[in-house]
Amino acid sequence: MNGPLEARIHSVDERIYDLLLLQGRMACWRTRSIENIQSLQDIEFKVFSQWGEDGILDWLIERAAIPPELHTFIEFGVETYREANTRFLLENRNWRGLVMDGDPALAENLRKESLFWRYNLTAKSAFITRENINDLIVDAGFSGEIGVLSIDVDGNDYWVWEAISAIQPVICVCEYNAVFGDLHAISVPYDPKFQCRLSHFSHLHFGASIAALRSLAARKGYRFLGTTLAANDAFFVREDYAQRFDAALINRAAALPSNARSSRDRSGKLSHLGGMDRLKIISDRLVVKTETGEIVTLEELGSVYSEAWMRQIAGFRK
Repeated sequence: MNGPLEARIHSVDERIYDLLLLQGRMACWRTRSIENIQSLQDIEFKVFSQWGEDGILDWLIERAAIPPELHTFIEFGVETYREANTRFLLENRNWRGLVMDGDPALAENLRKESLFWRYNLTAKSAFITRENINDLIVDAGFSGEIGVLSIDVDGNDYWVWEAISAIQPVICVCEYNAVFGDLHAISVPYDPKFQCRLSHFSHLHFGASIAALRSLAARKGYRFLGTTLAANDAFFVREDYAQRFDAALINRAAALPSNARSSRDRSGKLSHLGGMDRLKIISDRLVVKTETGEIVTLEELGSVYSEAWMRQIAGFRK
C-alpha cells in the first residue's frame, strides 16, 4: 500500500508545484507590463521567496535588460533552498547559479532533487565569512560580472558584502535589520563565528541598518531602489544600469520599518514583541558605527528611528 500511495502523493505534489510555477509566471506577465511604480512594493509577489522578492527581482531584471552573458546569480544564506530569492529566477528564467549555506547537508540534499539536474545549479556548504567569501565564489567557478547577488546570513551581511570583490553584480539584494532603525549607519560588530541565536536570545541583534547598507552600496557603486513591504530585504542596482530606474519608473525609493514580531524569549519560543519593545530588549547590545568604527550600545545612540518611521511603527500614516 505504501508504494502506490507514495507514488500518488508524489504525483499530486508535482502537480501542485507545476501550478505554483504557472501562477508565478502569470504574475510575471502582469507585473512586467507595469512601466511606472510608486515603490517596489507595487510589484511584489511570492513564489519561493520569503516575502515579495520574487516579483521585485523579476521586474528589476526585466527593466535592467541584463544581457544573456550575465544571466547568473549567487545567493548565500539559503538554508535548504526551499525558500530563497533566486529559486524562482532559476526555474522561471533558467539562469545559472551558485547557492551557499552553512548547512553541511545543503549540497548533498540538493543533488537528490530533480531541480539539480534540470538546471545549471552549483551548491556549496560553507560557513561564510568576509575572509573566505571571495575564495568560495572563485573556487565554485564564478567571477566578474553577474546578474544578481542575494545576501542573507543573519549577521555579518554588511561585512561580507563589503569584502566581496570577486564579482560585480548588476542587482544586489541584502537583508537589513529594521529594528536598528533608519537614522544611523550601524552593524553588529564583525565576528567570523557570529550566529544570531547566540548573540542575543531574542534573535533581534543581527545584521545592519538600512542606513549602513545604503552607505556601503554608494561606496561600492550602487544605487538604492527600495525595500520589500515586509522590510526585510533592500534592493540596489549598479550605477551603470541605474539610469534605467530613474524617477519615471520608480517614483520613490522607500525604506520601510518592520512590523514583524519574530522575537524569541529565553526558552527559544516566539515572544511576539512588536514596536519599540523590540529595540528595548536589545538596547544594551553593541553595534559598530560603520562610518567611524566606533563601538557603542544601541541605547547610547539615542533615537534610531526617523519621525516617518516612528509614525508607521505607531500605526499612523502621513
